[in-house]
Amino acid sequence: MSKKRWSVKKIFKEIGSTVIIFLLVSIVLNYIRKPEIKENIYDYKLVDTHGRTINFSSYKGEPLLVHFWATWCPTCKLEAPNIDKLSKDYNVITIAVNSGGNEEINEFMQKHQLSYRVISDISGNLANKFNISAYPTTLIYTKSGRLKFAEVGYSTAVGLKARLHLSN
Repeated sequence: MSKKRWSVKKIFKEIGSTVIIFLLVSIVLNYIRKPEIKENIYDYKLVDTHGRTINFSSYKGEPLLVHFWATWCPTCKLEAPNIDKLSKDYNVITIAVNSGGNEEINEFMQKHQLSYRVISDISGNLANKFNISAYPTTLIYTKSGRLKFAEVGYSTAVGLKARLHLSN
């Protein structure tokens, strides 16, 4: 019985195949878990964790990223720096679901050095209205106010930025 040797070319081929399979499975799962959104975000006027009113209709005319997440969600914690980076240049509103009150969320934000705007959905009512059941879920609206993308799971800053550019 002879042993087969692994060449560098074969190793890269295996890694490439694995990455492609992972991406395809991820795309299929994202499509399956994508929520059916019937609510119009622009009908809402909510208060963030610092007591400031957010009138969503004022964001029409520019792309808007709405991000549902939770402090207890490991993937959300991993993705948080990406959302924070985007919030510096784009309209980003996040909704912390079942994550405690304003004080707990603000402590989380401070501890992780995050600065994006957060609305506390303490009982999950808003997430239920939007049919959100998996976290994180990111919604991207066009400047005309149409929902263009609904992404479930981890997203890179580059991927989200590309989707925001496509929403102009």
